[in-house]
Amino acid sequence: MALPLIIDTDPGQDDCIAILLALASPELEVLGLTTVAGNVAAPLTARNALRICELAKRSDVPVFAGCERPLLNQPYYSPEIHGESGLDGAHLPEPRMKLQPQHAVDWLVETLMARGDRATVIAAIAPLTNIAMALRREPKIANKIAKLVVMGGSLRAGGNMTPAAEFNVFVDPHAAEIVFASGIEIALFPLDVTWKIRARQEHVDRLRASKSAAARTVADLMDFYLGTEAMAEGGLGAPLHDACTIAWLLDPTLFRGSRLAIKVETGSPLTIGMTVPDWRGLWGGPANVEAFEDADAPRIFDLLIERLGRL
Repeated sequence: MALPLIIDTDPGQDDCIAILLALASPELEVLGLTTVAGNVAAPLTARNALRICELAKRSDVPVFAGCERPLLNQPYYSPEIHGESGLDGAHLPEPRMKLQPQHAVDWLVETLMARGDRATVIAAIAPLTNIAMALRREPKIANKIAKLVVMGGSLRAGGNMTPAAEFNVFVDPHAAEIVFASGIEIALFPLDVTWKIRARQEHVDRLRASKSAAARTVADLMDFYLGTEAMAEGGLGAPLHDACTIAWLLDPTLFRGSRLAIKVETGSPLTIGMTVPDWRGLWGGPANVEAFEDADAPRIFDLLIERLGRL
């Protein structure tokens, strides 16, 4: 039976690749996409989610627009990485699909409460504003989530926004604090592992050789992403941060990690957004996160390219 999945997202090229991987995989039943401000402003993330569904020929997947700004901080975007649209690099037509009228937070609460306990997985590949707001609206949804698969944070690797903080957590650290303290089982894909899954020209070439129009479109997106990330990362390749969450759901043997207690820093101007792991158990509480640090990158790219070739 397919695993019921909600994807909370802020597309973004790497979000696009993650969503397409999920939509190409029969092991996953994508119940809907919820969008939030992050890589670009909220109207653009919602528009991009619609465009991605249409690229995958999956107009049956509903898209719900969510929070337009972080809980407390001012919005922060990353056009220098993803372009002004969030999906620069490929020609994607204006969507014919329409957004659902319901707010993403309301839909999350309604959908989760209507399902059984621990019956639904959420892949959270964006700032955690929608998830935190849903938990504030109805704390009982914590028992309805089987696993929250999060791309965010950093354990040992340092940040990509500040020396301490990764983008998704930095953008809304107060939301992340709520989510990490919620008691939900979290599988975390921090920069420590996602920086090891780097697309290079060979991967672009394999995608461009596909018979799938969606795969060839991803090749165009990767070309742009390689250019911007080359400037940011010194030419090491473009990390496919968000796709790690979906790849793990499809094949957990691709990743290696350990269970930890992790808290989020919200008070210090110097380290706000830092995810602080308790390596030695000094807090005395239970581990709340399965955090991954290593992965089999060649197998991940083989999986990705094979699945996108199906679309």
